[in-house]
Amino acid sequence: MDFDLSIFVQYGPMLLRGFALTVLAWLLGTLFGMALGLLIALAQRYGSKPVRWLIQVYIEIIRGTPFLVQLFVLYYGGPMIGLRLDALPAGILGLTLYGSPYFAEIFRSGFRAVPHGQIEAARAIGMAEPAIVRRILLPLGLVSALPALVNFSIILTKETVILSIITVPELMYQVQRMSTETFRFLEGNLVLALFFWGLVELISRFGRRIEASVTRHLTERP
Repeated sequence: MDFDLSIFVQYGPMLLRGFALTVLAWLLGTLFGMALGLLIALAQRYGSKPVRWLIQVYIEIIRGTPFLVQLFVLYYGGPMIGLRLDALPAGILGLTLYGSPYFAEIFRSGFRAVPHGQIEAARAIGMAEPAIVRRILLPLGLVSALPALVNFSIILTKETVILSIITVPELMYQVQRMSTETFRFLEGNLVLALFFWGLVELISRFGRRIEASVTRHLTERP
């Protein structure tokens, strides 16, 4: 099969718009998912027993069901309970809900890595619990959780292709449209792979730079 690059002259702008929307959906879904995951992790640590039980049920349900099913329920089932969202907001909300339990477990693991003695010492000198969270638990826990946070953020980039199922015009949607109109499936999927490879590489490099920056004091010798 010959490889035709001329179709990108016509469809290139459409693919770039789709890629920009993919990045937007991923970025907002990741940021909101991290924020919700952090709140869940703190509620698991400091909440009452019923609250912790409800959170654990939420985590198990989200982690135990495919993202595609969750997205269908949210987008097509939401109107049954009065939740009517356009495709893009539904996709971002879906990514947020899907990612939050995983981010919560990552944060929880990071918090557990904080030496208990430091927290006990802070309590011994009369430091309030919110101050302990802000000045000890979060900074040290985030350092430990950073590699896992970056890794799951990369995983979420690939989940954005599922948003095309609910007609979000992101990159996968535009590639499918181009392939259907031109019957050129190889070119479209190759571009899809290259775009995602570039995005993942960018996120990986950015994550490594942040990790090196925040852990520099741990490796410096006096």
